[in-house]
Amino acid sequence: MASSVNALSAVPAKSWVPQFVICSMVWGSGFALIKIGVEAGIAPGWVAFWRCFFGALVLWGLVLLRRLGMPRDLRVWGHALVVGTVLNAFPFIMFAWGEQYIDSVTAGVWNSTIPLFTLVWVLVMLPDEKPNLRRLLGIATGLCGALVVLGVWSSGQSSLMKGSVICLAATASYGLGCTYTRRYLSGEDIPAITLTAIQVSWAALELALVAALLSGAPHWGGKGPMAAMVVLGALGTGLAYMWNLSVVRAVGSTVASTVAYLTPLWAAIVGVFFLHESLGWNTVVGALLIVSGVLLTRTAPPRPVAGNEPGAEAEPVLLPAEDEKAEGTVQPSRP
Repeated sequence: MASSVNALSAVPAKSWVPQFVICSMVWGSGFALIKIGVEAGIAPGWVAFWRCFFGALVLWGLVLLRRLGMPRDLRVWGHALVVGTVLNAFPFIMFAWGEQYIDSVTAGVWNSTIPLFTLVWVLVMLPDEKPNLRRLLGIATGLCGALVVLGVWSSGQSSLMKGSVICLAATASYGLGCTYTRRYLSGEDIPAITLTAIQVSWAALELALVAALLSGAPHWGGKGPMAAMVVLGALGTGLAYMWNLSVVRAVGSTVASTVAYLTPLWAAIVGVFFLHESLGWNTVVGALLIVSGVLLTRTAPPRPVAGNEPGAEAEPVLLPAEDEKAEGTVQPSRP
């Protein structure tokens, strides 16, 4: 953590704080945009496709603008295909499906569990990572928070339970994707924007096939919902990535990772004030417990990793806010 503290003291806040806040707003508001889409009758598969399609357009535009090269190793393309499946295609569908049963505020809370799932996958897949008491306590605290959000003491919560399980499957997939990225792609000397563009493009191709098979031709839902899909993809899956990368370069990924603690707040603000969703006490308390669990899992200063120090080029990553490779902690994804 010392490097992040030094970075904060050395870099003027005005150079990175605005982009940090904008990222949290964009990713936190994404759950409301998903809700607008599904309530307008856009099938979950097509919601996920439009996110990736418009995001890929923006990312490839950035690749061309910067004249970045393409990887020649076919293994990189293969790994990007896997990551696009578990880090974009599958969780994007699941969040859209889950929000057919729960409100966007609750979905935003579940998104904050990604670091906990990531740690679980890291402990399973990376033998060098060892669990300790504080990490296990963090996972247990997060689990307690999830139970509070679900209101397990109440009856008649079938829709909440169904939608929550679906969204948690999405966050578990995010965690798997983060860990897979760390294991197979974190050492590749390829521009992060290029890798992200490839990953999201693979996901868009997969989703076009899956959505057509599951739901038939796309239902547009009207101008408003389609505008929401454009914003969700172009900003949340495209431009926000650039803003987050700027924060990483300015103050390091440890500081940038704290965006995860603000996204549930923005999800609640947008959901309550714009979609008129309710905010129960158990949702607030559960969210605080989940965030506390995430904080407990961050047990030690990250080991130096090329590209994560202020002023350095960011290491190859395949999703915005998922570039913390040290100590098994990967930043939570956008929704």
